[in-house]
Amino acid sequence: MNALSELQQLSNRRQFLGQSCSLLGGAALSSLLPSQLSGAVSAPGGMGSALPHFAPKAKRVIYLFMAGGPSHIDMFDYKPKMKELHGTELPESIRNGQRITGMTSGQKEFPCVAPMFNFERVGERGTWMNTDILPHTASIADKITLIRTMNTEAINHDPAITYINTGTQQFGHPSMGSWLAYGLGSLSDNLPAYVTMISVGKKPGQALYARLWGSGFLPSQYQGVQFRSGNDPVLYLNNPDGIDSNLRRSMLDGLGDLNRQRLQEVGDPEIASRISQYEMAFRMQSSVPDLMDTTEEPDYIFDQYGPQSREKGSFAANCILARRMAERGTRFIQLFHRGWDQHGSLPKELAHNCESVDQPAAALVKDLEERGMLEDTAVIFGGEFGRTIYSQGKLTKDNHGRDHHGRCFSTWVAGGGFKAGFDYGETDDYSYNIVKDPVHINDFNATVLHNLGINHERFTVKHQGLDSRLTGVEKRRVVKEILT
Repeated sequence: MNALSELQQLSNRRQFLGQSCSLLGGAALSSLLPSQLSGAVSAPGGMGSALPHFAPKAKRVIYLFMAGGPSHIDMFDYKPKMKELHGTELPESIRNGQRITGMTSGQKEFPCVAPMFNFERVGERGTWMNTDILPHTASIADKITLIRTMNTEAINHDPAITYINTGTQQFGHPSMGSWLAYGLGSLSDNLPAYVTMISVGKKPGQALYARLWGSGFLPSQYQGVQFRSGNDPVLYLNNPDGIDSNLRRSMLDGLGDLNRQRLQEVGDPEIASRISQYEMAFRMQSSVPDLMDTTEEPDYIFDQYGPQSREKGSFAANCILARRMAERGTRFIQLFHRGWDQHGSLPKELAHNCESVDQPAAALVKDLEERGMLEDTAVIFGGEFGRTIYSQGKLTKDNHGRDHHGRCFSTWVAGGGFKAGFDYGETDDYSYNIVKDPVHINDFNATVLHNLGINHERFTVKHQGLDSRLTGVEKRRVVKEILT
């Protein structure tokens, strides 16, 4: 084949691909902006039905994510027999050959350690809870479902937190918030459908990566927008010096015309995403400052959320902002709080963490209920896995730690179609293995989607020849026992 023939073939191939992409890009452009505003789009899997699939019980989600693996044993899954087990070796019949992390693989002994806190039965059902460091959470015991049998295959932080947020331990998949932004759109004209904020405990712990709120193989406009606590909550949102709103509007109009021309030429769907993102950014220039200005909140609100609620960037301040976002139509709000990886000095460090989150998390539930919003807002509190009953390192009263544990851990949920005042699942006396009603993390994700009116098995996107979904490729179930 001569050079001219090769060139003609390449040209024809480019023309065909360009025309095909142009159709795709045109469809993306026609559906992209409306989907941000309407709150419903065609089912991504090409089934032709609209989302939601059925009447939802929840409109939005506020996910309070405790990054690092909170100790379920020391917070929610107490067993009276643990006092008797304290100092004894973890039996092989309980450990049952479990793979452990490299941090304890060299240990020759695995002594059990009971919680160093006071537990009491709280709520009408008398559920066990650590009232020393979770007194405010104890006060909402009758408003929450406490799941004690969450489980995951991951044993290290990065794959575990990736797994629970995206449905897989592999990188490059959309986060739950991105799936919902893509499938359900936004309830607001002027705010993103998906917002994340990060706060840090006294020790920062594991790093968090933007892919945890990324859009993966979905269009980039559906990725989470990170709000920060400084003078510029969203980077590059403010106009540069010398640029006013009118000039910015004129520049965006001109840039939009150029982008639309380019979209027609090459059909790249990301150009349509870029147009949408620029327009949203322009609207956010007025909506975000109003959102972040909490000076209008009455004093009793700050008192309700606790002493750190006036400190920008604190978990308590972010909880107030989360409620304000929910009021203004943000679909999925995720508050990451770092610093729960207690491999040593657990009693002291865990108490510090709970001091930061206990009161504001409980206040958020009460605040939403008082405003009539809890009924259609699902509030989730949990992390990527739990901790072991055996001590990591030398067993002492103040310095012991606990290693990662994915076989069972605890999560609580409130509102949005979940039962109030309910416990689900049972673990053994070591809080090490599940003996009744397991809830895999993707079962839980399927259940959250269900309350938002989505059948998780039908909510798919073609990616690399597969029907990819948030709940992974294995068979998962909706945990209907915890639903109203």
